[in-house]
Amino acid sequence: MNEYIGIDIGGTKIAGALVSRSGRIMARTRVSTPEGGKAKDIYACVVRAIEELINTTKAASIKGIGIGVAGIVDTNKLHILAAPNIALTGFPMASFLKRRFHKKVVLVNDVNAGLMGEAWIGAARGLKNVVGIFPGTGVGGAVIADGRLLLGENGAATELGHVIVSIDGPLCHCGNHGCLEALVSRWAIERDIRLAVKKGRKTIVSKLNNGRLNLIKSRILKEALYRHDTLVKEVMTKAARVLGQTAISLNHTFNPQAIIFGGGVIKACGDFMLPIIAADLKGDPFFKKFNTCKCLPSKLGDDAVILGAVRLLFCL
Repeated sequence: MNEYIGIDIGGTKIAGALVSRSGRIMARTRVSTPEGGKAKDIYACVVRAIEELINTTKAASIKGIGIGVAGIVDTNKLHILAAPNIALTGFPMASFLKRRFHKKVVLVNDVNAGLMGEAWIGAARGLKNVVGIFPGTGVGGAVIADGRLLLGENGAATELGHVIVSIDGPLCHCGNHGCLEALVSRWAIERDIRLAVKKGRKTIVSKLNNGRLNLIKSRILKEALYRHDTLVKEVMTKAARVLGQTAISLNHTFNPQAIIFGGGVIKACGDFMLPIIAADLKGDPFFKKFNTCKCLPSKLGDDAVILGAVRLLFCL
C-alpha cells in the first residue's frame, strides 16, 4: 500500500498526517512549534512528528514526505529562501530529512500547498485555473494556472497579500504601505477596531474578549457579528469590500474559474463576508458578458496544507 506523510509547519504548531494515495487521512499527529526555537529545534519536532506517523504503519509503505512551511521556497522545492515568522531561513530541511528517512521529500510554501489541496479534493477539485486568498493573521495567496502552481523566477510569486491596493494605505509588516494584508488581515481588523474605540465608538468586542483589544481572535469577530455589533459589522464590511475589489483585479489578471477564500477570518466570518465579495465580483462591468469566475469557501480547513504537500509529491 502506498502511503505518504504530510507536514504543516506553522508558527505555533506542527501538524502531520499519514495520507493514502487517494487523499484519505489515516493517522494524525500534532506538536507545538518551539516558541522562539532555533531551526534545529523545529527540525527535531518535525522528525518526531514523522516518526510518530511512521510508527502507525509499515515504514516501507511510506513513499514520500511533503512539507508545507510558512515561507518562500525555491522552485526546486528543496530550499527555504525566507521564513520571516519562523527560524528556518536557509535551513536544509529537505536534505536532512532525506538523509534521515531515505524518502523523497518536497518542500512547498504553505499557502501554495493549501491551494493544491483544495484543487485535489477540496473546493477547487477539477479546476485548472484557480486563485486562492487566505486572510488569517496575515493574508496568503496562491495561483494555479493550467493545472500548475505559478511560482515565478525564484519561487516567490503570488504573494497576493502584499499586492498594493491603496497607495495611501496603512503601513504593512512587509514595509510597504497599502498592501491587501494591511487592510483585511486579522491584525488589520484589530487595528481598525482599536482606532475606532479610541475615537469613542462602542463595541461588544471588549466584553467578549475579557476587556482586551490587543488580540482579537476570529471567533470573537464571528460572535460580535452574530450579535449585530455595529462597529464590527462596519469594519468587516469594509474588509469584505476590499477583498471584493481585489477579486475583480485578480479576475482581470488571471481569469480563473474560481477564487477560493480560506484562512481563519473567512472560516469564522465567511457567511457574512463572502456574499459581499461575490456581489462585488459579479458587478464588475468590464467582464460582465463573460464573468464565469466563482467565489468559493475552502473545504479542507486545516488539512489543506497537509494534503497539498502530499499531492505535490505525485507531481515530481
